[in-house]
Amino acid sequence: MTPPAVARSVAIFDLGGVLVEWNPRHLYRKLFAGDEAAMEDFLANVCTTDWNERQDAGRTFAEATAALMPRHSDKRELIEAWFSRFGEMVPGAIDGTVAIFAELKARGVPVYGISNWSAETFPTQRGRFPFFAWFDDLVISGDVGVIKPDPRIFAILLERNALDPATAVFVDDVEKNARAAGELGIHGIHFRSPDQLRRELAAVGLLPDAP
Repeated sequence: MTPPAVARSVAIFDLGGVLVEWNPRHLYRKLFAGDEAAMEDFLANVCTTDWNERQDAGRTFAEATAALMPRHSDKRELIEAWFSRFGEMVPGAIDGTVAIFAELKARGVPVYGISNWSAETFPTQRGRFPFFAWFDDLVISGDVGVIKPDPRIFAILLERNALDPATAVFVDDVEKNARAAGELGIHGIHFRSPDQLRRELAAVGLLPDAP
C-alpha cells in the first residue's frame, strides 16, 4: 500500500486471519478423516466461499442449508457441521497481532473492528476471546447485512463513530478489502504477519519504530 501523507491516529482491525485464525479445513479435515481431495472438493463445490459469504451478509444457516438440499441432500450432516461445529474452524488467537492490539490500547490509540462474520456464529466466538471486548466499536457484517469490500460497511463504522478516514488505518488479511478501505481515504494494510504489521504501523506513527 502507498504510505500515507500524514500520520494516522486510529486503528481498524479485521478479525479472522488477523487476530484469530480461521479456516474451515481445521474442522473438515477431521470430518473427512484426512481425505484431502474429498475435503477440497466439498469446499469447492458444496460449502463454497460464495455460499459462506451469504451467511456473512445476513442469511441464516437454516436458509443456507436448505439452499443446498436439492443437490446435496446426501451431505446434510457435513453441511450442518459448518454451523454446529463452527468453533473448531477457529483454533485460537494470532498471538503476535493480539500483542500489537494490546500495545495500541496501552498507547491510547482508539481501535475499532470490521469483520465479515455471520451474526449466528460470532456470539460464541466473542465469548472465547477476551480481547474482542477491547474494541471501541465493532461492526459485524452479519448484523448490518453488508460485507467487505463493499464501501458501505466502512461507512457504517465511520459514521457511527464520527471518524475521519484520513486519520485511520485498516488491517485485513484480504488484499481487496485493504484496497477498498484505501479508496475511501483510509490507509489500508494487507496483513501478512505480525512483524510486517508492526513495521507498517510504525511507518504511520501508530507504534514506535523497532529498536
